[in-house]
Amino acid sequence: MQIRCAWAEATPLEMLYHDQEWGCPIHDDLVLFEFLLLEGMQAGLSWRTVLQKRENYRLALAQFDPVKLAVLDETQQALLLSNTGLIRNRAKIAAIPLNARAFLQIQAEYGQFADYLWGFVNGQTIQNNWQQMADIPAQTALSDKISKDLKKRGFKFVGSTICYAYMQAVGLVNDHLVTCFRHAEVLSMR
Repeated sequence: MQIRCAWAEATPLEMLYHDQEWGCPIHDDLVLFEFLLLEGMQAGLSWRTVLQKRENYRLALAQFDPVKLAVLDETQQALLLSNTGLIRNRAKIAAIPLNARAFLQIQAEYGQFADYLWGFVNGQTIQNNWQQMADIPAQTALSDKISKDLKKRGFKFVGSTICYAYMQAVGLVNDHLVTCFRHAEVLSMR
């Protein structure tokens, strides 16, 4: 039997996400954008709630195409607010086009959003060696820095705690416990 991070044992969906996605270094701009929006949707909720709705978001948000989402108007936002398959929070929905435009602006400036984001860690995953879940921080000086920069660029729902969860999800940090089988696997994904 494989040992994994305790949070991943809660449901089969979380286990699959943990075993196949969480913490893997992502350099694909569309996937990075998807996770950035989803982490913002999580604010005040559990990640499980977001995971359960992820496919609904993919369908409703044009597969997270930032070009299409940048022009999301009030009528389209109202449709999203009426979609029971989504988290129907007006402020979070209103943030989608703002975040899409800010994302596109970073792409225009850096060539790729991935180059901007991975620049914060010099292109390398920060390898942590946590022994227990209680050791893992909710935010760090680096997540504070990324949050501050994203906010300055016009992003919404990118507080430091959200940014740290994002960093974990997309592999900027390896926060799998050292006892978890994924810790070594992610370590080898350089």
